[in-house]
Amino acid sequence: MKQKSKKHLFKKLLFTVFGILVSLNSSAQKFDKFFPKKDLTTVGVYYYPEHWDHSQWDRDLKKIAEMGFEFTHFGEFAWAQLEPQEGVYDFKWLDKAVEIAVKYKLKIIMCTSTATPPVWLVRQHPDILATYEDGTKTDHGSRQHASFSSNYYRSYSLKMIEQLAKRYGNNKNVIGWQVDNEPSRFLDYGADAQQRYRNWLKQKYTTIEALNQAWGNNFWSGTYSDFSQINIPLHKEWGMNLHSQLDHYRFADEETATFLDSQAVTIRKLVSKDQWITSNYRSNYDESFVGMSKELDFDCYTRYLVYGGSLGIGPKGYRLGDYASIGMSNDFFRPLKGMYGCMELQPGQVNWGSINPQPLPGSIRMWLWHVFAGGSKFTCTYRFRAPLYGYEQFHYGIVGTDGVTPTVGGTEFGQFIKEIDTLRKKYDAKATLPDYYLKRKTGILFNADNVMGIELNKQTKEWNTLGHFSKYYKATKSFGAPVDFVRDTTNFSNYPFLIVPAYQMIDQKMIDKLTLYAKNGGNLILSCRSGIQNRQGHLWEAKFYEPMWNLIGSQIESYDLLMPQSPGIIKFNNQEFAWTSWGDLLKPNKETEVWATYEGDFYSGTPAIISRSLGKGTVTYIGVDSKNGDLEKQVLRKLYQKQNAPIENYPEGIMVDYRDGFGIAVNYSDKIYNINLPEKAKVIIGKKAIKTADVLVWKY
Repeated sequence: MKQKSKKHLFKKLLFTVFGILVSLNSSAQKFDKFFPKKDLTTVGVYYYPEHWDHSQWDRDLKKIAEMGFEFTHFGEFAWAQLEPQEGVYDFKWLDKAVEIAVKYKLKIIMCTSTATPPVWLVRQHPDILATYEDGTKTDHGSRQHASFSSNYYRSYSLKMIEQLAKRYGNNKNVIGWQVDNEPSRFLDYGADAQQRYRNWLKQKYTTIEALNQAWGNNFWSGTYSDFSQINIPLHKEWGMNLHSQLDHYRFADEETATFLDSQAVTIRKLVSKDQWITSNYRSNYDESFVGMSKELDFDCYTRYLVYGGSLGIGPKGYRLGDYASIGMSNDFFRPLKGMYGCMELQPGQVNWGSINPQPLPGSIRMWLWHVFAGGSKFTCTYRFRAPLYGYEQFHYGIVGTDGVTPTVGGTEFGQFIKEIDTLRKKYDAKATLPDYYLKRKTGILFNADNVMGIELNKQTKEWNTLGHFSKYYKATKSFGAPVDFVRDTTNFSNYPFLIVPAYQMIDQKMIDKLTLYAKNGGNLILSCRSGIQNRQGHLWEAKFYEPMWNLIGSQIESYDLLMPQSPGIIKFNNQEFAWTSWGDLLKPNKETEVWATYEGDFYSGTPAIISRSLGKGTVTYIGVDSKNGDLEKQVLRKLYQKQNAPIENYPEGIMVDYRDGFGIAVNYSDKIYNINLPEKAKVIIGKKAIKTADVLVWKY
């Protein structure tokens, strides 16, 4: 009987493993069908036929093809042209544009136009417009002014999308669909949003008593007796219940995600299985609905680096942008569904930034290579022709205002396309990632609730949540490590190193998962603030961080926050590092090593950074947030070296990744960098001495 039971369990295990492998393989095959591996990547450009006289369409689309672009992008903001009157559709103009694109062998991404509802819809149903916290409403003439919480808008928009999908769902030249455009989180205060929010809360909590407990409504007499009494919380009002604000963000994120999903479901019923569905997001952490949509095949990002928002490296670094911006997007989006694309990459000077300088010559080509380096299957740019009118005048395109002459960005896109053709000829389907590269593979745990929760209650203006993540990301990339931003549900065992930055709200289930990861041989790194609250955002009815003590091998007695004009000092490896924003005061167990201490204050000598062995692995707790990230980098370096992980020492601005048998290095710094290539590496593009805004590609 026991033998039979063992055989049964073994057989069951085999079937489980086989099922997982089949699932993973089928997922990979799905993307291979959409984007053949041998193509490596493909490049496209937005075109708006409705913006130009139809007599110019042939010339423009021919030029797009001649410049090497392989696909174009239609219909993103064209609802007024597609449905000029309610229920009256006009596809003749778009049919003609598709016909010309096909003539020049251009594939097409078809878009839904939900970001720009037509004026007749807005005037007949003004309730679809979003209402701001102060009671004012959006209006026709902008974009993304209709609320995702409007019941009528959600249902009516699907009628237009259904007609679009029927028209082009079996066109072999349409390769995929983009739903909406740069979707946002709407904090809408309209009537539909109010009722949908109440319904959402009732579904989540079931009883008003459960909601009162979760929100801590005994505080300040905030208790409700019925869901109908709950209004959408104000976010600009001082002292508003933080738990209600967090739930409102969660609700609004779900509204965005489900609106995209409803579009995808409508499209998928009517289109070929060879057509994929995605959307394009503006950013990562501050838009926590990214990745929440379950019906999209994969997710895409848009990326603009030169708009006055980043000073970059050196006096002219603002012309190249933040060197981690594209890398973080690659490593954030790729793990969501196994692949990603960049739907909008800056083609040149833009119009909408605080200051709009020209990018440094070469930087656009470098950005293209950086997008590619992370594993993207395609890159697209907004837009082919520079607009002559409207809000985005002065926004560069691939050709200039004459509609013919390539811009600097257009020339650099053309150069990248030719270089990818060179790589395609050298592609080896059997190539694998180098072993030394995989030994330093790192996961960075991201949880949207924690990011939103911290942002609602930072405790100090010195704290920067995104900046905190960036310190750890930049440190690992300086080691030449492959990085994935992982989720709570991810199998952590795939990563020799797992960084958990500022994971403020936690539960015992996650503590157990992290403990098991370390016991089984993983190297766990937690940063300050991790575990000070439960999942409801309540402090534990215990001593500070007490549920975390067993995991980190230390008590945390309290924390400190410093004034900006009076930074504190951390002493690590006989070096001193400044901090102001958050410092946990640790009291480690005897077996726990002290790696760094606070100096120069009333708690001078108190441990700030500790490390311990746990089972086959390690747990390191970095209890402080340094001013510039140098401390975190040095601590991680010590840990990686102790674990004999082969790491590099790339300076700021040098980013190196591997994919498909190729190594790619880009230089955002203001100095020439000489890279040491692996043995037998063969340079394909560039030189070992990489200049500013230049690229090196080699085959290993």
